[in-house]
Amino acid sequence: MALINTVTGKVDSSKLGTTLVHEHLKVRSEAISMQFPHLYGDDESDFKKVIKELKEIKDRGVQTICDPTVMELGRDIRFMERAAREVNMNVIAATGIYTVHYITPYLQNRSIDFLAELFVRDIEVGIQNTSIKAGFLKAATDELGFTPDVIKVLRAVARAHKKTNVPIMVHSHPDSQNGLKQLEIFKEEGVDPRGVLIAHCGDTDNLDYLIKILDQGAFIGMDRYASGLGVKTEQRNATVAELAKRGYSDQMFLSHDYNIVFDFFTDEMFQNAPDWSLTYIFDKVLPDLQERGVTKEQIKTIMVDNVRRWVGE
Repeated sequence: MALINTVTGKVDSSKLGTTLVHEHLKVRSEAISMQFPHLYGDDESDFKKVIKELKEIKDRGVQTICDPTVMELGRDIRFMERAAREVNMNVIAATGIYTVHYITPYLQNRSIDFLAELFVRDIEVGIQNTSIKAGFLKAATDELGFTPDVIKVLRAVARAHKKTNVPIMVHSHPDSQNGLKQLEIFKEEGVDPRGVLIAHCGDTDNLDYLIKILDQGAFIGMDRYASGLGVKTEQRNATVAELAKRGYSDQMFLSHDYNIVFDFFTDEMFQNAPDWSLTYIFDKVLPDLQERGVTKEQIKTIMVDNVRRWVGE
């Protein structure tokens, strides 16, 4: 089995257990929180909220969360470590950049390899001048497409992966089917798709598109349950059940992309996602999937076994 970095130290992949592969403990707009701190409450209130919700999923058997909060999402690695220790849960942090169009001039004026080495340092030395190391890489491509800066991050993530062998998660935009182009860029950089997770694939029920990704060996994230984004839960479940029936249960993840503390949405926007939480999959989705013919063994594969394959057991 592989050893993977968590915020509290290395863990054997065989001990990760039931995993939510795409959840955020705390997301903040970095520029706003730095320049207008009066808009925010205190960290202690945020911490109490995070602990409460982590305990709820721990009660449902969750042992591990992968948290893809990186640069531009307000990553706070010390906060993540403190929360993980408080609830005795594996939290796997990421390195990378969340950008859908541009990166800072500092990075625009430096090379792809310079950027890749920043990611490597997070993995091998530690994040934000700590010894807490990242366990996976994160990039993003959305509706704005493959701008030069987005491509730069994708290639830097690929090169960091090649040096460290930690897996890649990439935010995608299924309506434009850009997961295929992401894989094309990664393969140009010599990345094996079996180490790549194309996130947010659950936002579509286009089976032809999803199977094109799966047949290249990559994983797909069916990971925005109850978020109010993309298709409804019924369509998501139908897609998962059909893909499981076709033999792809060993390449799927279920998750919520839930943000326990989150400043991107207004209060009105949250009203469009009243069921969005860390517990929705366990309380609502898994029972329905079993009624649709997804077996308990397939659910175990999705929720327990696949994370080991992704990190490279």
